[in-house]
Amino acid sequence: MKVELQSILLALLLTVALAGAQAQSVKSPPLKEAPISSIDLLQSLGAKPNWRFMALQGPGTTDPVTMDSIPGEIRLCVTRDGGATCFHGLDNILRLSSGEDDYSEPHYLLDARIVHPRPDRPLLLLQVASQHSGDGDQRVATVLLAYDRERDSFTLVYEKQTGRNNNQEIRYVADGPLTGAIITAEPTEDAPFGFWIIVNRLGPTGGYKQVLRYRSATRYGDGNPLAVIDSEMPEILQKLNFWHPGMKLPLPAGECVKPRLIGQEFWC
Repeated sequence: MKVELQSILLALLLTVALAGAQAQSVKSPPLKEAPISSIDLLQSLGAKPNWRFMALQGPGTTDPVTMDSIPGEIRLCVTRDGGATCFHGLDNILRLSSGEDDYSEPHYLLDARIVHPRPDRPLLLLQVASQHSGDGDQRVATVLLAYDRERDSFTLVYEKQTGRNNNQEIRYVADGPLTGAIITAEPTEDAPFGFWIIVNRLGPTGGYKQVLRYRSATRYGDGNPLAVIDSEMPEILQKLNFWHPGMKLPLPAGECVKPRLIGQEFWC
C-alpha cells in the first residue's frame, strides 16, 4: 500500500509539473488592433451585404534603424465577417518581388476612399506607406480594387509601388479630362536626370492599361517648386490630345501667381 501511495503522489506531481510547463509555452494573445478606417462596401460599391473595408492598426513599435517610436503595423482587410477573414490580395502590396524586407509592412495609411473613374465603375482606392528609412524615404503602394457582384469577390485592377525621396508620385485624377486616370512620375536612372511620366487609364474590360509613357522636360533639382506631375500637365494633356498651345494653361491646385511655360515645362 505504501508503494502504491508513493506512485500515485509521484504521478500527481509529474502531472502538475507538465501542466505548468505547458502553460508557460502558450503565447499570450496579441494586443487588440484599433480600427483607423472603415468603409461600407454595400453602399459605395454595390457589394452584397456585410462587405466592408477596414484598416486595423496594431500597437506602436520601435524603428529598428532609428530606434524612434513609429505607428504599429496596419492590416488592410476587405471582409464580410467582421475581420475574421480578409481578401488576401492586400497582404503583400508593399513587398518586393525579390522577397520580404524591413519595408514590407504598412505603417501609414495615406488614402482610403471610393473613386469613380466611370459612373458605372466605382473602385476602392488604397495607398499605404512603410516605416521610414534612415534617410527619410518610404516605400509607398497604391492599389485599386473592383467588386464583381456575380462572383461576389474582389479583384486588384491597379497596383504600383514607389518611393518618396526623389519627387516620385502616384496620383489618381479625380476630375477634368483625365478623370479616372492614374499618373506616375518615376525618376530616370541616367542623365539628364528627369522623370518617366506614365499614364494609365481604365480600359473597356475594367482594368487599367498604360496609354502614355515619355521622358519629362522637368529635370530633377531644376528649382521648379511644383510637383512633377503638375509641371508636366500641359505636356501630358497635349500628348493625349486634350490641350494645345494657345489654350488656357491647366492650373494646379492652389495659388499660381504667374502661370507660364518654359520650354515644355509648366511654372507658376
